[in-house]
Amino acid sequence: MKYPTFPKLLLLAGCLLALGCGEEPVDREAEAERLMQASRDWSAAAQARDVEKTLDYWAEDAVVITAGQPELRGRQAIRGMIEGSFADPNFAISWEPVSAEVSESGDLGYLIEDSRMTMADSTGSPLEQEFRSVTIWKRQADGSWKNVVDVMSPLGEG
Repeated sequence: MKYPTFPKLLLLAGCLLALGCGEEPVDREAEAERLMQASRDWSAAAQARDVEKTLDYWAEDAVVITAGQPELRGRQAIRGMIEGSFADPNFAISWEPVSAEVSESGDLGYLIEDSRMTMADSTGSPLEQEFRSVTIWKRQADGSWKNVVDVMSPLGEG
């Protein structure tokens, strides 16, 4: 029986080590900050009532869940919500991320956010409401983040 020589074993070990260490570790803190900045930029787009820019932060298959409202699935349904909201002259929305977590692999993250929304009540008068939100994000191939799940829960009547 012929055994591999030491240089061949060393070369094989080096190749295996290189393959096993091919991915650089994710800087989770930096990605969490990028995710929080994406949320702030998204809030600015919504405050500016820019339908296309606001919609662009949601993934194609995103889900929006709001207490007391039907679940929205997909960008087309979400577009309808955005356009309807922006058509209300009383409508305003803003939010600020409170905390962020990013997975070890760096491909998923979530935010806890404080949101404030104003809309017309049943009499047409402005009604302000505060929400606590949880948003789940997926990092795209280009490094950007897209929202895949958006859950808002009201904190109380304004």
